[in-house]
Amino acid sequence: MDRRKLLQSGLATAGLIGLANGARGQGMMVPRIRVSPADVFRTTVCLRPFRAAGPRLESEEVGRKIVIHNYGHGGSGWSLSWGSADVAVRLAMQSSPRKIAVLGAGALGLTAAITAQRAGAEVTIYARERFPFVRSARATGSWTPDSRIAKADAAAPDFGDRWERMARTALTMHQAFVGLAGNPVEWLDNYILRDPPVDMPSAAEDVDPGFLYLEDRLRDVSPHYSMVPPGEHPFSVSNVRRGAHMTFNVADYSHQLESDFLLAGGRFVQAEFHAPSDLSKLKEKVVINCTGYGARALWKDETVVPVRGQIVWLVPQEGVHYGAYYNSLLVLARRDGIVVQEVGPNETFGWNDDNEAPDPVAAQAALEKLKTFYAAG
Repeated sequence: MDRRKLLQSGLATAGLIGLANGARGQGMMVPRIRVSPADVFRTTVCLRPFRAAGPRLESEEVGRKIVIHNYGHGGSGWSLSWGSADVAVRLAMQSSPRKIAVLGAGALGLTAAITAQRAGAEVTIYARERFPFVRSARATGSWTPDSRIAKADAAAPDFGDRWERMARTALTMHQAFVGLAGNPVEWLDNYILRDPPVDMPSAAEDVDPGFLYLEDRLRDVSPHYSMVPPGEHPFSVSNVRRGAHMTFNVADYSHQLESDFLLAGGRFVQAEFHAPSDLSKLKEKVVINCTGYGARALWKDETVVPVRGQIVWLVPQEGVHYGAYYNSLLVLARRDGIVVQEVGPNETFGWNDDNEAPDPVAAQAALEKLKTFYAAG
């Protein structure tokens, strides 16, 4: 379920594959995405926080505070959020606190806060920013629970088992949001387009930077894609595979999570922390740290490596609800916007690049590449 390996191999998580059947077009009814500069409403950059050992999920005493760390998920933040929240809250509740502070209001912070509420704690989220200004708001929105999750030579021997528990917990929770008003989570058709020969990776794709891939552990919810016959799709290549893929409409999903948190009595407090000693100002004794890439500066954690990703956003288009991948370009037509993202030839793309300024030249190149998805006519 790493994003690039998933797209190249044609596998997808589809525990409820039937949910996507209604979205499948027949023949040329699969609509083309309109590619026009007039339809671009923003270009965003997100820095994904990667740690070679995997997400930091552990307890630490800081002065008189107990801090539970929950950060460093690479490209799997949204995907694993509920699963890692379950681990973090179990650690937090060991001292049976009545009140818990959560640092960060992104995907990991919101899910940790709601999970702590369900465990019986009174929760306050302290954050400098909320949606739509957090980095989580710039996420691709795909279920990719092992996307840049760890390095094979740095992860602990039991990491795979822990990851699988988190992934399965998260999948169950995400599925609970399918079908709700606003479609915060939904299954969409996804098309993998390949030029023949399909079994020969390029030299760039053959580069293996040593990431840990764990998709085999979820084979029971990962059926293969099926071939789409020529004439039943609008794409420019003959080798087309189709499957179902879980998608997060981040605008709707974040709104749902914030609403759930507030309805359960949660509070947001605007705050900024520059050093661990700043936590002494909080009244709560137990703190869950969900600061994502911000943890690199706040905790002086040099094990956090930025992985840059840029998205060009097209306005939503009526009837266009599917994903496609071709020639290292990912397009995902979500309800809250159409994601156009160059993912590069291999996992080193964007590696250790902390530049958050949009690149207009790369944005235009991505749009031009998207035009090649479709046959003439």
